[in-house]
Amino acid sequence: MENIKLNIEKAFGFVAKDRVYGYEEKANACNKKLHEGTGKGNDFLGWVNLPSSISDQFITEIETVAKGLRDKCEVVVVAGIGGSYLGAKAVINALSDGFDRLREDRENPVVVYAGNNISEDYLAELTEYLSDKQFGIINISKSGTTTETALAFRLLRTQLEHQAGKEEARKRIVAITDASKGALRKLASQEGYQTFVIPDNVGGRFSVLTLVGLLPVAVAGLNIRELLKGAVDMENLCGTETSFAGNPAALYAAVRNELYKNGKKIEILVNYHPKLHFVSEWWKQLYGESEGKENKGIFPAAVDFTTDLHSMGQWIQEGERSIFETVISVKNTNKKMEIPFDPENLDGLNFLAGKRVDEVNKMAELGTQIAHIDGGVPNLRIELPALNAYYIGQLLYFFEKACGISGYILDVNPFDQPGVEAYKKNMFALLDKPGYEEESKAIKARL
Repeated sequence: MENIKLNIEKAFGFVAKDRVYGYEEKANACNKKLHEGTGKGNDFLGWVNLPSSISDQFITEIETVAKGLRDKCEVVVVAGIGGSYLGAKAVINALSDGFDRLREDRENPVVVYAGNNISEDYLAELTEYLSDKQFGIINISKSGTTTETALAFRLLRTQLEHQAGKEEARKRIVAITDASKGALRKLASQEGYQTFVIPDNVGGRFSVLTLVGLLPVAVAGLNIRELLKGAVDMENLCGTETSFAGNPAALYAAVRNELYKNGKKIEILVNYHPKLHFVSEWWKQLYGESEGKENKGIFPAAVDFTTDLHSMGQWIQEGERSIFETVISVKNTNKKMEIPFDPENLDGLNFLAGKRVDEVNKMAELGTQIAHIDGGVPNLRIELPALNAYYIGQLLYFFEKACGISGYILDVNPFDQPGVEAYKKNMFALLDKPGYEEESKAIKARL
């Protein structure tokens, strides 16, 4: 099969090709650090060889548990925040029929999400929606005490026990958590929930190819074997034995760092396929949380084209020249639609009659690329031969590997997130959480 392709040629009008290829030694060394565990954050490198280490027996176990939930549930709620839900949502949205949840004859449960916000309206509306549904819960939390997820799980568990009875509720809850410690592990042991372990050496934003992502994806009826096959093939392609020029992850890491050095502080991930919206959201967390530290790092943003050409297009075309774009392009669509001829031609579209809708989309993509390059915006391009599980698996691993290499080139620890704790401390102090008495006094004095 083909692989996804990276094209960086349209960056060379803005940065010199020899400067990008001058990263060869450094990028290869950074890649080697990831494999040998000699760089910063080396206790969180379990994702590097993860796809190839997953056994057929383990995949079968995931599929069996997923089938149990599919058989029992009309709806499955994935409770988690950050990497504990974004990867699964990205894959499910990319590979599912966009209107399947509206069909009464759908084969698989509707997958919805909770525990990623603290909106009372959202949670109230969710519980109202579930009030007449046979539903289950996949609760994903290493500690079991992350505020957003724990709060949602408490509400949902109480509702499920009330609607289905405590015994049946136990059969419809799966906990993905720490192997031996934490509040969720203790509760799961007490209640007898089916459990899976979050690997200690894989951080949340790199966890999409662990149980954290694979179980919800399997519950949605999607092919996790093909997803993993794509990831394995990309793992092999981006290994230390591959040359710099043949390693798309190393090239992507190099060119984006050279653009950053030349004043391009914002990377905009672009897609022309609405199914890829949450791939962009996952990517934003991956790169933002990995590189945004020590007052360094490219700011990750995203747009959905052609939709956002009618909102953000003006800024991208003529705003501050601190940006570059990375475009995800899908070569072949899964469906086919031709534009019909209209005798009245009041909309003036008969010049398109007989053409595929995708041809119009591709010409919009090409025309936009030319316009943005002319407007001073470097363009990188990632082409997927098709939108399917195999190529999404390739894309996910490609972005993960490039992120690790890029973070090391930037000389930060790509695998920690110390800044995430700041808001939590303030929130706990404002809510008078036990143990935060002094912080409560101090922050309330500031108010």
